[in-house]
Amino acid sequence: MKETTLLRRLPLMRLAFRPFFLLGAVFSVLALLAWLAFWHGNLWLSPYGGMFWWHPHEMLFGFGSAIIVGFLLTAVQNWTGRPGLSGWPLAGLAALWLLARVLLAYGDSLPATLLITLDVAFLPLAALAMARRVVAVRMWRNLAFVPLLLALACANGFMHLGAQQGDGTLMREASHSAMLLIVLVMTLLGGRVIPFFTSRKLGIEQPVRLRPLEAASLGGVVAVLALQILAAAGLGPAHALLVPALLVAATANAWRLSRWYHVRILREPLLWGLHASYAFIPLGLFMWAVEHAGGQRIETALHALAIGGMGTMMLSMMSRVSLGHTGRIIRTLPGIGIALGLMLFAALMRSAWLWLYPQTSHWVYSLTIIAWCLSYLAFILYYVIPLTSARPDGKAG
Repeated sequence: MKETTLLRRLPLMRLAFRPFFLLGAVFSVLALLAWLAFWHGNLWLSPYGGMFWWHPHEMLFGFGSAIIVGFLLTAVQNWTGRPGLSGWPLAGLAALWLLARVLLAYGDSLPATLLITLDVAFLPLAALAMARRVVAVRMWRNLAFVPLLLALACANGFMHLGAQQGDGTLMREASHSAMLLIVLVMTLLGGRVIPFFTSRKLGIEQPVRLRPLEAASLGGVVAVLALQILAAAGLGPAHALLVPALLVAATANAWRLSRWYHVRILREPLLWGLHASYAFIPLGLFMWAVEHAGGQRIETALHALAIGGMGTMMLSMMSRVSLGHTGRIIRTLPGIGIALGLMLFAALMRSAWLWLYPQTSHWVYSLTIIAWCLSYLAFILYYVIPLTSARPDGKAG
């Protein structure tokens, strides 16, 4: 197939991982620097929804959604054998995402309907692009990610509704549901790629999947998500059942991860980064159970999942995928191991450390933000050229 003029001139638009990995990484650094400035009394922005709405929203639906969409719209090409989103359609989707980020940060005076429409439309359009390719080849197993993207869009809509109504509870519960949806995506994708990447790199057999364990790992997270939504809606029994569901999900996923372990992963940062990031899923769920049972805020549990799980897994995945899909040797580039270590340090400080020593919160907040920014700056510096240039082997993608 002959490449279009746009694809020849702009390799960035050849596959979805290119623009979304790069833009998502850059945005996460800028968003956290703005949050750091705000935390220290310097107001850089006057965003839609206010800073306490904007920060969790943009880390979940700005950064997190961009990386998820970039990965899924790239992976669906491998899963289905059909060309992934590229060219003008991909450029349009990336432009929509970017426009929403700019307007939410600086467009507080614009009509709320416009802002909400532009922001919420991103995930359904990405889901449509994925669904068309999956349905065309009838690979129904991979269709599961489509309702997850749509559910994330619904959570986004409820966060906006909470902002419009000034309902802090609705905003909080919508963000908690979004975090659990991303945990479910990580659980699904992690179960596919972590044992596969480990076996490929180490030359060993993948462990045999235990169906009851797989069902408990995935089903446990689904049950937690469902109970979280029902509890937010005021259903009393759901509130009581949430703690045992969290403990089951945490235990099952910890056991699942232990079966993928091999001592040689410690020699390869792109492997131990994935394994360590997955470990923050059971840790975060366990912390959530303890804090919920004690009637406490679940802030430290959320950050275990967001920094240790989401942020670290995405950095590790992007570092590997960006090499493989641009025709380069898959290896840990200098500094990426340090970047992953910094992310894990930030996650432990923002979760377990603050759990034990909450009085240190002020300097810990600053330290974890700086660690995230340094980690993702390392990714940007190393990968901006591979992501924006054509494959050295001359192939498409």
